[in-house]
Amino acid sequence: MTRAFRTAAVIGAGTIGLSWATLFAAHGLTVRVTDPRPDLADALAEALDLNAPHLAARGLDVTGLADRVHIAADVTEAVRDADVVQENGPERVEFKQDLFATLVRQAPDHALLLSSSSAIPSSAFTRELPDEAAARVLIGHPFNPPHLVPLVEVVPGERTGEEAVQDAVDFYTSVGRTPVVERKEIPGFVGNRLQNALSREAVYLVEQGVVTPEDLDKVMTNSLGLRWATVGPFLGSHLGGGPGGYRHMAEHIGASMKQLWAGLGTPSQTDEEQERLIEAVEKAYGSSTYPELTETRDRRQLAVLSALDSADKEEN
Repeated sequence: MTRAFRTAAVIGAGTIGLSWATLFAAHGLTVRVTDPRPDLADALAEALDLNAPHLAARGLDVTGLADRVHIAADVTEAVRDADVVQENGPERVEFKQDLFATLVRQAPDHALLLSSSSAIPSSAFTRELPDEAAARVLIGHPFNPPHLVPLVEVVPGERTGEEAVQDAVDFYTSVGRTPVVERKEIPGFVGNRLQNALSREAVYLVEQGVVTPEDLDKVMTNSLGLRWATVGPFLGSHLGGGPGGYRHMAEHIGASMKQLWAGLGTPSQTDEEQERLIEAVEKAYGSSTYPELTETRDRRQLAVLSALDSADKEEN
């Protein structure tokens, strides 16, 4: 790593921000968190209590975790001595535009300025910044919850400097994440575009009465989800072609797959259809509380990560 990261500012303490704060602290950083929510202290304490066991299960020492996390009265106090800033505010261009103008003024000149934006490229909210400020702003988009799910999409803006890109890769690697640099800005980036393409077809299939929401989830978790936890779509297809690999797959069933592309559905999502879908999902999962569902999700994600770790060790 070319530079040291000792202090992190987390701006915005929703689900993502609280998860980031726990992760950063578990890796030894001093973390300052700010958010206007009136229950910030309680929310932060609860997140540390809930997330610490997950990180311990991943082999991190969480002793004294809460001592490394501090509440800041405002953005200025949070970023005062920060080496890195992780923004997790509302998904609105105007909000991020104003916030990053403040971050540029208040954070140290060396601070790396990262946004957890899910869909908005950084060039959209850095247009008014001077070049030297825009050079250290870029996207660091995680997947929920970021203290467990390894991927971080590192997306530079039009004026982001290469040094900042490398610093972001180094930083996320240092906190145990898997950064992937995406060299072209596109709304939604890569992960959410893939997720939304799949979600669109899932909604269409439920709307058409082909499958229930609960059974569609079973299809995913017992087939594609299981496969994609170990290999991605391209490697999966390469293996699907047997010894001939991706070329064999493309040449022998490529035409039929392209015909299927043309037949993929577009949900109508009228108000009535949307209400029916909401009710169907609530029927499938509404009997469990949000904490119960997240606990099951996190426990299973930990199991997958642990299994992958074991497999990697066996290979090495």
